[in-house]
Amino acid sequence: MDFDGGDEIRFERLGRAGVVTLTRPQALNAVTHRMVRALDKALSAWERDHGVDVVIVKAEGRAFSAGGDILHIYEAGRAGQPPVEFFADEYRLNARIKRFKKPYVALIDGIVMGGGVGISFHGSQRVMTENAQFAMPEVGIGFFPDVGASHLLPDLGGSFGMYLALTGNRIRHGDALWSGLATHTIKAEDQSGFLDRLCVTGDPETVLRGFFVAAKREIDRPVLEMISRHFAQPSLVDIIASLERAATADEFAAKTLATIRTRSPTSLHVAWRQIGAGLTLSMDECMKMEFRILNRMLAGHDFYEGIRAAIIDKGSKPQWRPASLDAVRAADVDAYFAPLGDRELDL
Repeated sequence: MDFDGGDEIRFERLGRAGVVTLTRPQALNAVTHRMVRALDKALSAWERDHGVDVVIVKAEGRAFSAGGDILHIYEAGRAGQPPVEFFADEYRLNARIKRFKKPYVALIDGIVMGGGVGISFHGSQRVMTENAQFAMPEVGIGFFPDVGASHLLPDLGGSFGMYLALTGNRIRHGDALWSGLATHTIKAEDQSGFLDRLCVTGDPETVLRGFFVAAKREIDRPVLEMISRHFAQPSLVDIIASLERAATADEFAAKTLATIRTRSPTSLHVAWRQIGAGLTLSMDECMKMEFRILNRMLAGHDFYEGIRAAIIDKGSKPQWRPASLDAVRAADVDAYFAPLGDRELDL
């Protein structure tokens, strides 16, 4: 079955299931424009196909998907041709997955970040094994948590979504399950049996009852209470001040503050406003907001500087502009959220 995914993404009809496999393990299954377009075609076909009761998305190799193909984005942007259409199609796909009328099961056995989150966590069942790790680390490369993070993260209790957005920290499957990011956890060794049974029945909830193994939360309660206290503050400045007050006596606060101070100041301001705004927006409204931000990020400095430091000159320190949180003006942040006129995202 071919939806023009080439050797980057494979599509199969197995029993009652449409099965999608990401097949770029050497690139940690980084999401490309071709993969986005192919998956969109497959979902269009399978939503109408009465022989398909469930869609399953999985991946080859040790990562589900480590994000988007940021090296390509960097090179295109530096050549004066930022790949706006890639992001437009990706965001449309994210929104389509959210409103997909059939069960959409993401089986995550490895790291999932950025673009990988966009094609997995908006589905009806997000199933993680003990090998899974989740992160939205975009503020560390001068970007922002996109692919629907403004819809996904605000729903997490205890300001946990704001914490993940502003730090970019990784969590494992137990914390993903506790927070509501994952809907189920299973053993890695049970994946084949789970997939076989799901393809036969096409009924994920019934099958998951037989394979679900509850994963323990790893972040202990005192730390969760600190996250809730610090990251529920009414502004980014107040979050930083709260962490600063606690840092002299508390290791968690000191470590978290040190992490945040390495991130792009502009990205932090944008992410804070974005996650707060997403609390009252629909998925489609979130994607339109993110597309506005995206266009400004691609025209700015920090995104390319962040990729340079992380990928091109690995391990070097990014030189953010502005370099400090208090140097980012409110008007500059406002500009990221301003309407695009006739260039608004069409969903």
